[in-house]
Amino acid sequence: MILFAHGARDARWSLTLGELAQRVRARTPDAHVTQAFLEFQPPTLEETIREVLHAGCTQIDIVPVFWASGGHIAYDVPPLLANLRTRYPMIELRLLPVLSELPGMLDFIADAVVQR
Repeated sequence: MILFAHGARDARWSLTLGELAQRVRARTPDAHVTQAFLEFQPPTLEETIREVLHAGCTQIDIVPVFWASGGHIAYDVPPLLANLRTRYPMIELRLLPVLSELPGMLDFIADAVVQR
């Protein structure tokens, strides 16, 4: 599983992604969980795919850690995945929903905001 985020020039931005990766690993001990970035920070999605391929993974879930299906998800990610599928035909890449489309996410956030 690859947690795939935008990336930022300030590396501190990605600290919470690392924390999320640790929590996902704790919940899925049999899965290989790592992270990648669209821009500004390493590793790239292709670098991470090579890493997990080397680890023996042939099915990879890509978790877009983006709030909504905006420009990057609609226009940048599809050709990126098409290119990766062509370059690495031995692996199955599956793009999961963005954060706001995960079941229960909007209600969870609304409840958390109201409870504060």
